[in-house]
Amino acid sequence: MKRILLGVILAGAVTGVASAGECPMLQAQIDKEFGKRFDKSAAAAKSLAAEGMALHKAGKHAESVAKYDEAAKAGGIMLQHKK
Repeated sequence: MKRILLGVILAGAVTGVASAGECPMLQAQIDKEFGKRFDKSAAAAKSLAAEGMALHKAGKHAESVAKYDEAAKAGGIMLQHKK
């Protein structure tokens, strides 16, 4: 039982670390696509991406990735996620 619990904890830790590396990559995609645009959808995407980065810095990586997806949808693009 202890081994199973330890395995689940380690799997969760590895997933969290993998997500942590994905957040800056998603931010870079948002910056590249919307960095020089000033239309309404670009502004919404930039704002949501800023929220995503704040979540990343707070260690909430799954929530951060979801926020980046929301930003991409607001701007009408698809993000490339790590596999």
